[in-house]
Amino acid sequence: MFRRDYIVRMIEDMTAMVAKVMTLKQERKTTEALWEVDELLNRHFRLNSRLLNSLSVEDIIDMYRLGGVIESDKLQGVARLLKEEGSIYAGNNNKEAALFRGMRALHLYLYADLNGADRGLLSMTQDINELLQEVQAYRLPVKTERLLLAYMESVGRFGKAEDSLYRLWEQGEDMSVAGAELYERLLLISPVELEQGNLPLEEVKQGISEWSRLNMIHAESNIL
Repeated sequence: MFRRDYIVRMIEDMTAMVAKVMTLKQERKTTEALWEVDELLNRHFRLNSRLLNSLSVEDIIDMYRLGGVIESDKLQGVARLLKEEGSIYAGNNNKEAALFRGMRALHLYLYADLNGADRGLLSMTQDINELLQEVQAYRLPVKTERLLLAYMESVGRFGKAEDSLYRLWEQGEDMSVAGAELYERLLLISPVELEQGNLPLEEVKQGISEWSRLNMIHAESNIL
């Protein structure tokens, strides 16, 4: 009961905050908009923006690890506030600050999702898609790209999962086993679902052959 009441209050407060921040952004009241985010951070998470943005994403995640279990809904709440803060900086043409927060929000959202967060709670799926659009011109950190691969597979966007796999490989990550296992799982999925996920069965089979070839070349180069 307590958890449900807390979540309800958090959603209500975030909804009100987003509406207020939108108005403040339109009025170009950047400082006031940032104050609104900071106030909500303090109210629900006992954090402030300066502290939050000084911590690594791993440290933030550990703050919401209780007995080995991630408080995923709280984590996605923090991600939502980081995303909102990033949008304020973007509206003020501070692209560096906006990108920094967008990257971190994306990582936290993905981690929360893969640890059981309610996707309908704060429009998480929509927020992830928006963040991916915002950072698409930049290379994701390896740790975030790994989360993205798992997320894309979990939501049935198999073509995007394969794209993540190859980006990790291009960055020098040892993905030989993980890639082979991904293709094995894809073979168990119906052709209809694969088609819907933008990776038809024929392309999966081609991908398996190409992945084997690339890993064979890589293994031979290591021997030489």
